Amino acid sequence: MEPLYQQTHKQVHEIQSHMGRLETADKQSLHLVENEIQASIDQIFSRLERLEILSSKEPPNKRQNAKLRVDQLKYDVQHLQTALRNFQHRRYAREQQERQREELLSRSFTTNDSDTTIPMDESLQFNSSLQKIHHGMDDLIGGGHSILEGLRAQRLTLKGTQKKILDIANMLGLSNTVMRLIEKRAFQDKYLMI
Repeated sequence: MEPLYQQTHKQVHEIQSHMGRLETADKQSLHLVENEIQASIDQIFSRLERLEILSSKEPPNKRQNAKLRVDQLKYDVQHLQTALRNFQHRRYAREQQERQREELLSRSFTTNDSDTTIPMDESLQFNSSLQKIHHGMDDLIGGGHSILEGLRAQRLTLKGTQKKILDIANMLGLSNTVMRLIEKRAFQDKYLMI
């Protein structure tokens, strides 16, 4: 296990030095360096799988230390992989900006046509429609409020009328059974109204 670990560790350090070359490489050799680094990273990942198997076969007193060393190598390689992807992403963004800049510089501009108006009619119509809807909603809310106030006033009037009818019925001497039927009916009517 130790020779394979040393080779892998050495290769990780070589990749780290190659990562420094990425910043200084010219455009023609940049892709070659990237591919070389990616191939080395892939090779290290396959070695790490082999090292994990070998570390699990180590004697119990050395196993934890061996696994820790392999995990540290794996972390370093993942860090290198992320750094490579970040560099590629930055390079791609930079190339895209250069392409867009070249397109802008190569585009031929002409003078404005005679029609230089700004199409704001649709926006104005949309805004006026929104204002009309807003006023309409205010009117609906106001109408609903007045209807609720009217219903509350009617309820108070009906409660007073009901109380007077019950008082008159008591004076006339209607039986308690008839009175309960009337109250039950009024209660059921209340649910029908709601």
